Amino acid sequence: MKEYKIISWNVNGIRAIFKKGIDDFLLNTDPDILCFQEIKAEENQITELPKHLTTYYSVYSSAEKKGYSGTVTYSKNKPLFTKLGLEDDKFNTEGRVIESSFDKFTLFNIYFPNGQKDDTRLNFKLDFYTHLTDLIKTKILNNEKIIIVGDFNTAYSEIDLARPKENEKNSGFLPQERKALKKLLQIGLIDSFRFFNKEGGNYTWWDPVTRARERNVGWRIDYIYISENLKKNLKNAFILNEVYGSDHCPVGIELKF
Repeated sequence: MKEYKIISWNVNGIRAIFKKGIDDFLLNTDPDILCFQEIKAEENQITELPKHLTTYYSVYSSAEKKGYSGTVTYSKNKPLFTKLGLEDDKFNTEGRVIESSFDKFTLFNIYFPNGQKDDTRLNFKLDFYTHLTDLIKTKILNNEKIIIVGDFNTAYSEIDLARPKENEKNSGFLPQERKALKKLLQIGLIDSFRFFNKEGGNYTWWDPVTRARERNVGWRIDYIYISENLKKNLKNAFILNEVYGSDHCPVGIELKF
């Protein structure tokens, strides 16, 4: 029996999170695969890793713009194959996608675009969703086992945010964003957390300006989706809302094969 614990976290700056210290978090969770989003750094700027991560393999994808976006995937076992970005180069200047193939599945670590800036950026976000959905649909039709982790930057259901009515006209909960995100579920993916937990009040991001975390006025926008053919292997899905250091908290799953 082989087990995998996968944890995903938008750290809102990897150098900042490392300086704050996450040794206890890493020691307590001991992930087999750890995915960070919004790292805001290049690999050569990471001068010192937490002790727990020094033996992990790492794959970085950084944005061309300094101090912006970016992802990294750490894993105990070396991936069989890795790929950065999507097929369309217009999505590949911001370090948003790392694809890693392991013996039992293919993992996508993704920092989805934010659509709040203007209509152009919203359209970019929707195009990103569409392009990714087409790619994943092809893989599912080929019976590949797929896991997508990351900050999706959209809450697709009313239960996923504390104040849905007040946010109906805000990016992150717009009807077209929710529709685009739901298409990933319609092509054969499962929201792992909702597979176990149908309750409200479970969020992964809180506005730091209004100290919303103290009142748990949040959004669930960090997800782990798995393909239907991994459902029998899914043993747990969780939100680590007691872990601080970012405006997001980590999410994770446990799989057994």
